[in-house]
Amino acid sequence: MQPLPKLASTVRLATIEDAPVILAMIRELAEFEKLLPEVTASVAGLEKTLFGPKSYAEVLLAEDQGEPVAFCLFFHNYSTFLAKPGVYIEDIYVRPEARGRGWGKTLFAEIARIARERGCGRIEWWVLDWNESAVEFYRQMGATAMSEWTVYRLNKEQIDKM
Repeated sequence: MQPLPKLASTVRLATIEDAPVILAMIRELAEFEKLLPEVTASVAGLEKTLFGPKSYAEVLLAEDQGEPVAFCLFFHNYSTFLAKPGVYIEDIYVRPEARGRGWGKTLFAEIARIARERGCGRIEWWVLDWNESAVEFYRQMGATAMSEWTVYRLNKEQIDKM
């Protein structure tokens, strides 16, 4: 395997000014996942929930010579078994023209650095079964599939009924 080219990159925590580009990449990801109709997020919504008085998640933004090429939205969860926080990756996305150049590994390395720095016991995320290239990428990193667990969800309508 050939070594990856050196990236003229920065990976940084996003700021409120990045909300439009974050939304653009969320939409690109949703289109790739064939879920675009489900996206109701807005710039104002991202500004409020990511950068408002109560921040619910953080975003790493990867840039190649100043151009955004990838992002990773994450937040903390908690393991009662470990009595430690964890990092949950909600979305990680590399734009098609930037794939295969090490951006995914770069984002995961930064998430791992953050997890170590914050005393986290694990990093978790979901992947769609049909996304074979992502599954293979995660396997190559040494990630373990948690196939014995089933994900459940209550949507807003179901929450409102409770």
